[in-house]
Amino acid sequence: MKIKKGDTVRIIAGKDKGKEGKVLAAYPRLEKILVEGINRVTKHERVQTSQRGSKTGGITTKEAPIHVSNVMYLEDGMPVRVGYKFGEDGRKVRISRKSGKEIG
Repeated sequence: MKIKKGDTVRIIAGKDKGKEGKVLAAYPRLEKILVEGINRVTKHERVQTSQRGSKTGGITTKEAPIHVSNVMYLEDGMPVRVGYKFGEDGRKVRISRKSGKEIG
């Protein structure tokens, strides 16, 4: 998967199209990523009472994973494609297809 945790991405499809955010987690087996503030869903959680008497639950909102094909990596504020290249030392590194620069 070409998008990793910590990358800044722009959403290119779906209800949050055009928004940008930082990748919080990546799930390579599912080909999905979790983006900060994107694809927020409401979740109804059951009210549970702890021994001290405090209650947890109710309606909460949280981010849900989004498919990696619906995002593009941002380089200097512009969306770019990501590719792979082998460096001089033989390591596989990510590169920007537009500029050819190595991605951290």
